[in-house]
Amino acid sequence: MLPAVLRKNQSVLPLHLDYDVFINAEQGDTKMKRERDMANDTDLVARVCAYLQEAHPQSLRLQDLGRQFHISPYHLQRLFKAATGVSPREFAASLRLEDFKTRVQGGESITDAIYSVGYSSSSRLYENSDEKLGMAPSTYRKRGQGMTIFFSVVPCPLGQLLVAVTERGICKLSLGDQSDELVADLSSEFERAERVRDDEGVGYWVEKIIAYLEGWQPHLDLPLDLRATAFQLRVWQQLQAIPVGETRTYSDIAAAIGQPTASRAVANACAGNPVALVIPCHRIIRKDKSLGGYRWGIERKHMLLQNEKRYAESRSGDQVRPAKNRL
Repeated sequence: MLPAVLRKNQSVLPLHLDYDVFINAEQGDTKMKRERDMANDTDLVARVCAYLQEAHPQSLRLQDLGRQFHISPYHLQRLFKAATGVSPREFAASLRLEDFKTRVQGGESITDAIYSVGYSSSSRLYENSDEKLGMAPSTYRKRGQGMTIFFSVVPCPLGQLLVAVTERGICKLSLGDQSDELVADLSSEFERAERVRDDEGVGYWVEKIIAYLEGWQPHLDLPLDLRATAFQLRVWQQLQAIPVGETRTYSDIAAAIGQPTASRAVANACAGNPVALVIPCHRIIRKDKSLGGYRWGIERKHMLLQNEKRYAESRSGDQVRPAKNRL
């Protein structure tokens, strides 16, 4: 059937009217419009990217971005993600992270870089990481090849404390008697990584850990960058859920993860914990209430449990007295 505009004038149409020409012309117009729309969309996304690269907004609301470019937030999000594979917020976060990495690689301390690029705290740096516990398996298998690890070793109430961090979080936290032994252990585990001692830059994390050990801070909620199996991750998450001043047995944890016969595997996961204190494997004891083992020394485990019990008993008071136990 002819289009209505042509049916009204059928008497004047030549008998050789080529319908294919008309249809092809109509399809050509549609194709041109589609290409024009795509070009406009591409230009819009490019302008949004340029704006984010130049402005580096510390907070990004899709509604504000939509008003800036006179487009609905939903449509902007859809177009942007279709073109770049990420949302505007994720793109802005990646720009800020790249700025942070550039500053650190240029010699700026981690602490200074965190605030220079606009993070309000260290935790903001890790908010957009895909996992809180998430070192790539390939990176770990290559013993840290391509990684930069910043570390510090300081005296603490339990002897010597080593804290090693990547751009994502703590990758190793160990306790010992000799600082050089702790550094050698780090070097062995991540022998292909670039290891940089940065006492000032890592000081933010060290201060929080020392405050915990001295009894001033009961919780260690710090970002981690670890390589873990699914089973280890489940065990470690259960360990972090144990309240300060309380303990659990290996069988308690096995039951909590839904594998009540896996007590031995739980023990192995505890023994493989690379970050003392933040993942509190010292809160695991045997069924007979004996302390069992501890990677960083049974005496340290005893002191940690004593201090945490003391805090739990005194938390209803006005102040928490600092811990007295020291090695």
